[in-house]
Amino acid sequence: MREVDYSRYEPVIGLEVHAQMLTKSKAYCSDAYDYGASANTDVSPISLGHPGTLPMHNVEVIRFAIKMGLACNCSITENQHYARKNYFYADLPKGYQITQDKTPICTGGHIELKFKDGKSKVINITRIHMEEDAGKSFHDQDVYDSLIDLNRAGVPLIEIVSEPDIRSGEEAHLYLSEIRKLLMYLDICDGNMEEGSMRCDANISVRLKGTEKFGTRVEVKNMNSFSNVKRAIDFEIKRQIDAIENAETISMETRTFDAIKGITISMRTKEGASDYRYFPEPDLPPIHISQSFIDEVQKQMPALPKDLYDKFTKQYGLNDYDASVLTDDKSTAIYFEEIIQHTTNVKSAANWLMVNVRSYLNDQALDLNQFALNPTQIAEIIQLIDEGKVSHSAASQKIFPEFIKQSDKTVLQIAQELNLLQESNTDELQKWIDVVLSKFPEKIIEYKNGKQNLLALFMGEVMKLSKGKADPKMASKMLKETLDKN
Repeated sequence: MREVDYSRYEPVIGLEVHAQMLTKSKAYCSDAYDYGASANTDVSPISLGHPGTLPMHNVEVIRFAIKMGLACNCSITENQHYARKNYFYADLPKGYQITQDKTPICTGGHIELKFKDGKSKVINITRIHMEEDAGKSFHDQDVYDSLIDLNRAGVPLIEIVSEPDIRSGEEAHLYLSEIRKLLMYLDICDGNMEEGSMRCDANISVRLKGTEKFGTRVEVKNMNSFSNVKRAIDFEIKRQIDAIENAETISMETRTFDAIKGITISMRTKEGASDYRYFPEPDLPPIHISQSFIDEVQKQMPALPKDLYDKFTKQYGLNDYDASVLTDDKSTAIYFEEIIQHTTNVKSAANWLMVNVRSYLNDQALDLNQFALNPTQIAEIIQLIDEGKVSHSAASQKIFPEFIKQSDKTVLQIAQELNLLQESNTDELQKWIDVVLSKFPEKIIEYKNGKQNLLALFMGEVMKLSKGKADPKMASKMLKETLDKN
């Protein structure tokens, strides 16, 4: 069997990301939506599309879409209208979807990706448009029938469509991570792919490197995690290259990803572009987006990950890794900024949050908003260490876990209760030093003969004798002075 040279080919990938908006009501009516509610309870005649009902604009959806457009460096379309996208699925009660066709709310724009090796790449965005979600079909709940839950029908979505600029599963994973990060920083979507509030379809083709013409495009759906998107794309690239190498025809089709087997499976073929018979939505008036409205939305924008990354590296002097980790999650970035309102030790604040706090949260399967200690209390721990009142090891291993259990107390009280306050009294320190040195007369001679590394041995014995209470800096200084004097 001939070995395939996969490096001769270039994948061409575009992603369509659907994000459910965190509004209190649906896109075109006042129905609420509560994920996990009993089937077909979050519905009304309007969301079910009963005759004689009329949709209404949800201004918050428009506001959210503009926020995402601004975050993605898009242009905002001044005059827009909604359109009807006609298709007949059992979970689409109206028989059409209210969406945007020729006048998407946002056009152009881009997302910048940063790779581990320090390189970056820009992924261009074609459009962002508003639309409503369909209901949900269940094919595995009943032996004989498919079941329909229309709770999700009418939930507001924005669809973010990229240009075919992505060239690997890794880039797709990173792009999705950046999209999700922006959605969550803006508080417009919770980004939960497992629950379906953020969904992704990938359009994938391959071509020989140097070729301008695109290959036959295949759409892959039903990927419920970032890792599955990467796995599906990587499999599909290999599958298509293998097919070309074996002189097989690649069909334009929609495929689904089987996460257990790690393969894509054909769902349906596409003979050509789907004819959705778009036409202007007659029941919703056109929208005019004024510059003053855009300016109002702009004022409501929070600091975005890139802004905070620049602030953390340039203003606070953190390295690339620390700044990237701290800005990966909005709650972490906010918590960090609150810590450094109460301490000037920025690096220590970053380390405590990334190492101690995160380790505890991961072990306990908690979110940061469920953490018992507030940022001020973490700053108190840092201050106690910086003042030399406790050692870092005592603080992290003993004081920190106990502080979580007794968060109503001060960290100083906890340290006192555990008898972990470091002893800085020179008389007490000298007693411990003298006791230790009296035990090792031979080692003292070796030290004076040039074995300077024995200082660590003496110091360890002092810390052991003092049960960790000796101030390391002062004890080390006094120990050296005592040895050099004898």
